[in-house]
Amino acid sequence: MRFKHIAIPLLCLFAAGCVSVGPDYTRPDSPEPGLKGVADAKQQKQVEANLTKEKLADWWRVFEDPVMSQLIQEALKGNLDLRQARARVREARARMTISRAGLFPSLDSSALMQKSRKISTATPQGEGVFTESDYYSAGFDASWEIDIFGGTRRAVEAAQADIQAQQAALQSVWVSLAGEVAQTYVSIRSYQQRIKVALGNLRVQTETLEILESRLKAGLSDELHVQQARYNLESTRSAIPALKSGLERAFNTLAVLLGKMPGELQDRLKKSSPIPTAPFNVVLKIPAGTLRQRPDILLVERNLAAQTARIGEATAKLYPKFHLIGSIGLESLKAENLLSTDNRAWSILPRIDWPIFHAGSIRANIKMQSAKQEQMLAQYEKAVLQAAKEIRDALISFNQEHDRMAALGAAVEAAQAAMEIAAQKYRHGLLNFTDVLDAQRSLFAYDDNRIRSQEAITSNLISLYKALGGGWKPMQDTSEAGAPDKEPKKGQAAKKNSI
Repeated sequence: MRFKHIAIPLLCLFAAGCVSVGPDYTRPDSPEPGLKGVADAKQQKQVEANLTKEKLADWWRVFEDPVMSQLIQEALKGNLDLRQARARVREARARMTISRAGLFPSLDSSALMQKSRKISTATPQGEGVFTESDYYSAGFDASWEIDIFGGTRRAVEAAQADIQAQQAALQSVWVSLAGEVAQTYVSIRSYQQRIKVALGNLRVQTETLEILESRLKAGLSDELHVQQARYNLESTRSAIPALKSGLERAFNTLAVLLGKMPGELQDRLKKSSPIPTAPFNVVLKIPAGTLRQRPDILLVERNLAAQTARIGEATAKLYPKFHLIGSIGLESLKAENLLSTDNRAWSILPRIDWPIFHAGSIRANIKMQSAKQEQMLAQYEKAVLQAAKEIRDALISFNQEHDRMAALGAAVEAAQAAMEIAAQKYRHGLLNFTDVLDAQRSLFAYDDNRIRSQEAITSNLISLYKALGGGWKPMQDTSEAGAPDKEPKKGQAAKKNSI
């Protein structure tokens, strides 16, 4: 009889872990972005081994701007979006602990002291006779659901993928944050340079107006030239408040990114500095595995893995569940005898639960989880395409903006020379003053566009680093999520197991 009692649990233990129903996950392919037509062969050959994953980890150093690097490090410590992302990683780890607990038996202790009193007899006078009794017990209760068909293991698998997804989300926030801090900093330096140019033009135009007013008093000029110089001056003056407003907004945006109160950075960054620049040929060779290392791609891919595991978790509900329930303890009617070995009590109860009729809800849930997996797969494939688009867009914009910058630089030199020639000829009476005004306006416009083009070059380079997943390595953390998945074989996102 005892053998039969032991045989059932042993049979369950032998069967446990043999089968995990549902699909096994296989990571889908992630092709590398094609760069044909983006960079010419000569450029690509010059920097064939320039860009590496290690350099991508702290890409901002290529600009050699210590202020930018310091601001990015401060954002890593103080940004509130990063704080939320870190908390979500801790939440996911706690959820996996909860899921993993289902693989092990649960044990509870209890103690009971019960006193009861009841009427047992009644006298002819109507008086009752009361009987009192005591009951004492103490012991342990245990239960264990044996995961024969792998439903709990699939839940743990999904929870582990969720942790990795949240870690990827944390890395993705960091990648975006580093890029946003750098681009906002570049915007601040651009506004400062544009204000500097506007003020320089304002001084030149003020001097021109003063000269014309003096010539008017001396009878050497007319009122028309004075008024033309004045509206040219006021037009330049009117552009400065808008530039200062943009600078203030950039300061406030940067403060929020760093987790600081708006208004704290103005004094620190009020000294004008050049726009950070990098060599033209810093990024034309894209490292292998670029798309796979992007945190947002990894995030979607880990969500796909988690959803694949949830199909198995739902499929396991079609099959029986095996439980072992038992207790051991002491029971006595007297407190002084409770610890006696003669009062030992125990029980063991194997139990099987098997769903018979649930109106199709279990199979409907399997279909629902499978449909979600299809959505996740489509989302992954779309994310890969979008990432490839971002890389190509940023790289072509970076390259083409250099050509625009060169043209604008030549235009500024020509406009400067034209303004000097026009002023000289006007002083000798060989040219109308309108030509001088046109030259001044052209110089201001071209110089402003040159600065904006320089800003665009740096911003496009930052966008390219973001598109490549730059900055992800410092945030990598899988210490509590288990070892990373082994490199899977190429193939479909999931394949079915037979049971």
